[in-house]
Amino acid sequence: MLPQEIVRKKRDRQPLTPDEIAAFVAGLTDGSFSEGQVAALGMAIFLNGMERDEAVALTLAMRDSGTVLDWSDMPGPVTDKHSTGGVGDNVSLMLAPIVATCGAYVPMISGRGLGHTGGTLDKMDAIPGYTSQPDKALFRKVVREVGCAIIGQTADLAPADKRFYAIRDVTGTVESIPLITASILSKKLAAGLQSLVLDVKAGNGAFMATKKSASGLAQSLVEVANGAGLPTTALMTDMNQPLASAAGNAVEVANAVDFLTGRARDRRLEVTLALAAEMLLAAGIASTHRQADSLAGNALSSGRAADVFGRMVSALGGPADFVDKYETYLPQAPVIRPVKSGKSGFVTAIASRDIGIAVVALGGGRTKPEDVIDHAVGITALAPVGTDIAKGDALAIVHAPNEADADQAEAAVHAAYTLGEGRPRMPRPVIRRIALSS
Repeated sequence: MLPQEIVRKKRDRQPLTPDEIAAFVAGLTDGSFSEGQVAALGMAIFLNGMERDEAVALTLAMRDSGTVLDWSDMPGPVTDKHSTGGVGDNVSLMLAPIVATCGAYVPMISGRGLGHTGGTLDKMDAIPGYTSQPDKALFRKVVREVGCAIIGQTADLAPADKRFYAIRDVTGTVESIPLITASILSKKLAAGLQSLVLDVKAGNGAFMATKKSASGLAQSLVEVANGAGLPTTALMTDMNQPLASAAGNAVEVANAVDFLTGRARDRRLEVTLALAAEMLLAAGIASTHRQADSLAGNALSSGRAADVFGRMVSALGGPADFVDKYETYLPQAPVIRPVKSGKSGFVTAIASRDIGIAVVALGGGRTKPEDVIDHAVGITALAPVGTDIAKGDALAIVHAPNEADADQAEAAVHAAYTLGEGRPRMPRPVIRRIALSS
């Protein structure tokens, strides 16, 4: 099948057949579709959408473009979580060890940064020595012995999606519901999971800015995943402000360790424990929400989850004492500067996407697939919505490679923050649960 004819058909709002979708995925995998043709079809899908059967066919074809893992020999249930992405969303770093502590096995295959959102894999790459793309033997060994492993796609796991993912990132087609659905689920299906929980973000820092669009994505993911044989539920969570108080790579790793060890508690707690409980229910480890909440909370408060995180880092090549001495291992930016408020007031709104873009501009994200990440840069101590700020107080701290970039990031932070006279209403971080019958 000619690539241009497949592009033309979708351009003209006609549904693609399974054979045409299979031809496209084969072209993605072997390179016979050029980058321009892939980008054109991505834009045609972005503009015209896909029917549910098309999305299922695309998901399954991308799953089958490489190896499909088998965890049937694991002595417990195999489960995972995926977030659609947001600013300061480092929940995966805490969630995987919490759920593993409770007896599940979590082979978490994560992605790199996409658009203005950070990528879990880029965060883990900030840890010196950490092998974020191990061979399958090491991956299986760490999952079995530690309970979880956070890694990136190997070359043989959904290779069609890996190429499509990189092209979407730089061609303005990130927000397409069927493409997000197929991209997320092809990797999760290829990972051989027995259950999956999705964290679908809604708000000004998410790809889906409104609750309506986020709900549509969550419903698509749940329906396509279950249609492909993977039991899946979703939680919609708020992304109208950065989730953590840090945005970047090394700075988010440090922030996650502080959370696991009890040195930091914020609105992530509700999101993290809600997702953990959902995973424990899906895996069959807990039979009620109360039991699941208790198991997850105890795993975190006891310090056992922090221990699992440390053992995972060590097993994948990182420092054995990373949890205790992360400050000595993580890279630090040359310029660290507080962003001082020019007036007093309550933080009433944060343009979260602009914070994410500022991190990308510092070098903490990509504008081209081949860009090299600066893991040290980012923004920390982000004052959350509702903070009472006095003139001269810090809204955030910028970590930059040089003074000029620090100036730009400081201006971006000032522009992203809105201060007002009255304390704003604080929305709950977890908005809604979506299951197949929703």
